[in-house]
Formats: sequence, structure tokens, C-alpha cells
Amino acid sequence: MAPQELSGRLLRCSNAPTLGTSEPCGHASVGSVTSSIQIAPSILSADFGRLAADIEAMSNAGADLLHVDVMDGHFVPNLTIGPMIVKAAKAASRIPLDVHLMIRNAELYLEDYIVAGADIVSVHAEAVTHLHGTIQKIKTQGARASVALNPATSIDAVDCVLEDLDMVLIMTVNPGFGGQSFIELCLPKIERLRERAVSRGLELDIEVDGGIKVDNVHRVASAGANVIVSGSGIFKSDDWSKTIATMRERAEQAARP
Repeated sequence: MAPQELSGRLLRCSNAPTLGTSEPCGHASVGSVTSSIQIAPSILSADFGRLAADIEAMSNAGADLLHVDVMDGHFVPNLTIGPMIVKAAKAASRIPLDVHLMIRNAELYLEDYIVAGADIVSVHAEAVTHLHGTIQKIKTQGARASVALNPATSIDAVDCVLEDLDMVLIMTVNPGFGGQSFIELCLPKIERLRERAVSRGLELDIEVDGGIKVDNVHRVASAGANVIVSGSGIFKSDDWSKTIATMRERAEQAARP
């Protein structure tokens, strides 16, 4: 799928419900299951002194999304990007922004990030008190809703809201810093989530983030992931276009039918 076509699909929010109207524990089918491979370079590994140029180059290199890691220094031991940087990234980007909020009380800041340009918003199940309500807020403000799970968090944490989600982000490292090694125990977790989504007929994107590189992308794709975040695995390569193309090819070859 061409990046332009994918961007159009991503920006169509999937029937965002009004607050209080959804039935999160239901198991109604919501359509066929599709899982096109999407490559999302993480700008945490970009050169922030030339961020606009790096973002433009990634757009031209064939990336489908730009992954933006927001950290508050409380939920995770690092402090990174605020809404002003997201706004600047949006102005420089021709592809959607996938904003990952690794912050406590994310519901208080949703509007700021969505107004700034977030097209997809991931909040952590471990950091949000009222997860269902937070998901509805994301959708009613026009973004796609995603929930992120740390490596030790079970997929049962999203079971009752799975039908309300556009995506689930499975962390394959402990969040907070780039450049970490992939955690093997996350592979069965990806498999179980994909099987659960398929059993309910859900068109659910499964994103993976952490330690993903050219040499292991096939493993997460085989397990059922279709949105691939990679920071240093892409930004530190010699040829971004070639790396993205290789990752996409390997993931597509390994992806579940």
C-alpha cells in the first residue's frame, strides 16, 4: 500500500462513539480482519537539531507513520517531547503522527496533543485510571485510539475495551529509553492478542515498539504485529530508504495470512 493511501486510511477514525454510548465488554463483529504492514520510525532517535529535515527525509524514504515518544519523567525515567514539538513535527510531516503518551494522567493532556497534530494516540493501561473514558475522549476529539501495554502487562488489561480500539501497542522493551534489546517474552503475547482479535472479527492494528531491527522484524510480524516501530534500527542505518524497504519486505513475507 502506498504511503498516501495508508495515510488516508489512518485518518478516518473508526466510528468514534459518543461518551457513555459504547458497550466495551461486548463481542460483536466489526468487520473483516486486515493487517497491512506499516513502518513507523521513532523520532526519539532523530537529530533534534535538524528535526524538520529528518522528518521530511523519513517521509520521502517510505515511512508510513512517524512515531513520537512522549515521556514525563514520572511514569518513565526520561523526559522528552511536549505538544510544541508535536506541532512542529506535524508541520514538517507528510505522513500521520503516531503519538505514544508515556505519561501519568494522560487524559488531562489529550486535547493538547491532538490539537498539536497527533493522528493516533496511545495511552498506557498502567497509567490511566479510567481507561474506557480516556479512549472515548481520544475518539471524540478525532484521533485514532490505542492502548499501550508494558512487557509484564497482560493483554487482559484491554480485553473489555478491545472493540473500542483502533490499535494496541505492545512494548517489547521497558519504556523510557531508546536503543534497548528486544524482550523475547513478548512474542507469545503478540500471538495471543492477534488470535483474540481474529476470533472477534476485529480490524485491529497491533503495534510493537522496542528493539526492532531488520534482523528480527520477521519474528514480530510472524507473531501477528503489523505496525513496526523502529528508532535506532532505522535512524542509525546508512540508507533509510533501503532499511525501511527491507523491513517491510521481511515483515510482509513473515506476516500471518
